[in-house]
Amino acid sequence: MEWKKIAVLGAGSWGTALALSLAKNGRSVCLWGRNSASMAEMERTRENKKYLPGVRIDENVSFTDNAGEALAGAEAAVYVVPAQAFRSCFQDTHACLKAEIPVINCAKGIERGTHRLISQIAAEIRPDVRFAVLSGPSHAEEVARGLPTTLTAASKDLGTAACVQDLFMSDSLRVYTSLDVVGTELGGALKNIIALGAGISDGMGYGDNAKAALMTRGLREMARLGAALGADRNTFTGLSGVGDLIVTCTSMHSRNRRCGIMIGEGTAPDEATEKVGMVVEGMYTTEAAYELAEACGVEMPITEQIYRVIRGDVTAEEAVRTLMGREKKHED
Repeated sequence: MEWKKIAVLGAGSWGTALALSLAKNGRSVCLWGRNSASMAEMERTRENKKYLPGVRIDENVSFTDNAGEALAGAEAAVYVVPAQAFRSCFQDTHACLKAEIPVINCAKGIERGTHRLISQIAAEIRPDVRFAVLSGPSHAEEVARGLPTTLTAASKDLGTAACVQDLFMSDSLRVYTSLDVVGTELGGALKNIIALGAGISDGMGYGDNAKAALMTRGLREMARLGAALGADRNTFTGLSGVGDLIVTCTSMHSRNRRCGIMIGEGTAPDEATEKVGMVVEGMYTTEAAYELAEACGVEMPITEQIYRVIRGDVTAEEAVRTLMGREKKHED
């Protein structure tokens, strides 16, 4: 299926980068954002100066602060709003979607309070939703500049996943397909928790050994919770699992890592989040994942300690001592 007009909802760095990728592929893209002044400035300057300075926006991209206008006649809807805002955004906009229009989510997170994944929220609001998730190791700053990137498009319907693959594939963006929606969503969400931990470790002055341990054992926690929720463990060794984990734990493009570094240096968690200046999904996902693990009876010691640190229950030093002092175990 050849989708020509695409609506992209969310005009942050990732939404803008994806709009550029779609425009590069010859699609007509309407980019929606809530802030009318920001959208007018982007239209005038052909640049997202706040989130992607220095990157020119293709003429195939139009701008609006009216979601209904963005979705009118669209053949696919790409949602790139923060995970905690997805419910309200989808609730407000789903009536504008034509029947059977593919809904492609690109946010990474677990809803606080309900512990629901984005796919579950979408199905709750729109039971007939044709849902796909696009995830993987992908900094917006690199995708917007056409640097080589690989992603996973997951849907319960392989045909839908293949359509998303065709929609985004280019000479600089390679997309694989998957049927494991839950695993792909969880990989993208849970890696932000471990990235916070990696940043805290860096901020405390620890070395490569500590970060490698956090990433490796953190990946095991991600797969453990995923399996309990019906995901395929193999998904966590792929792009949306270990791939996204590596890029988020090692790069200064990562908001979660930057936030963690400040916490490790002694900045209060709330202040660190504010200084990052953008949504730090890991701060919300940590709480949701900790509560979800408790409810499922899944052991996630790293997640638990990061949760306690960002709540202010323990210091980072105390969390490290707790993790290093756990009882002896066989590696599993």
